[in-house]
Amino acid sequence: MSVSVVIPCYRSARTLPALVGRLMPVLRQLSVRHEVILVVDGSPDDTWRTAAELASRVGAVRAIHLSRNYGQHNALVAGIREAVFDVVVTMDDDLQHLPEQIPLLLATLEGDRLDLVYGVPHEEEHGSVRSLASRSVKGAMAVALGVRAARAISAFRAFRTCLRDGFEELSGPHASIDVALSWATTRVGSVKVHMSERHHGRSAYTPRLLVRHAINMLLGYSTTPLRVASCLGFLVGVVGLLLGCAVLWSFLAGDTTVAGFTTIASMVAIFSSAQLLSIGVLGEYVGRIHGNGMGRPTYVVRERAGSPASADVPWQPGGVK
Repeated sequence: MSVSVVIPCYRSARTLPALVGRLMPVLRQLSVRHEVILVVDGSPDDTWRTAAELASRVGAVRAIHLSRNYGQHNALVAGIREAVFDVVVTMDDDLQHLPEQIPLLLATLEGDRLDLVYGVPHEEEHGSVRSLASRSVKGAMAVALGVRAARAISAFRAFRTCLRDGFEELSGPHASIDVALSWATTRVGSVKVHMSERHHGRSAYTPRLLVRHAINMLLGYSTTPLRVASCLGFLVGVVGLLLGCAVLWSFLAGDTTVAGFTTIASMVAIFSSAQLLSIGVLGEYVGRIHGNGMGRPTYVVRERAGSPASADVPWQPGGVK
């Protein structure tokens, strides 16, 4: 086995030296070929300078600087496409994912003959609101996207590099690594790992951003919203039919006096709401098709630091994806 560790970095100038300092001894003790790829996602602080210095001092470390902030999953795509070894391990840059737990991920991957392993924390590492939002997003992935192991998903994962062939054509600004990995394999497992508390800063994934991420996944990787719009139109049609029958029955029974404005207004409001909602869902899909048609990139690499590790397959750099 050989291992490429991919770490998306944003506002992590203070934690990267300690992270790499703990990570390298763990990889050396595994006695396997290894590399560390630091993907700086357009961070506005000194993260790139720190990453470039680490790449110049530590032979197995490379750094990639994206031209702007594209988001965690887009940065992961950039790093995964740069990896040259058999297994990719992804982890956060804030020292919450312990480097010492990587051997546990790799042992589970090999021992259970899996293609993808998630490190699930023994205890929730976030607050109750944040954890509830995270569980809701994972539930949406399981139901709407058909990702079987959605409830075990975490940013601490290990998978065989060959899985990236399944999303080789992935493009556009809305990337989701976990959905893309689900396209390539069903041999997915999880293992309990220990997590540390965040020492610096706070998570960029607020409940609002998690909801936004869930919407991006639903509209970008699923046709479920279109089906929901169709079902809504059907239900509204049934309601309208029942109201029409009720009005007709009242007319035939002689119970009507003056045509009721309330009934007409309610029916118009219900039908208008359903139509606008359906048009909005269709508009989101058309907008995404238009955005992809314009060729918006998943990421753009501004510069690199460090040399790629030697591997059986020659490294092919890619600047724009």
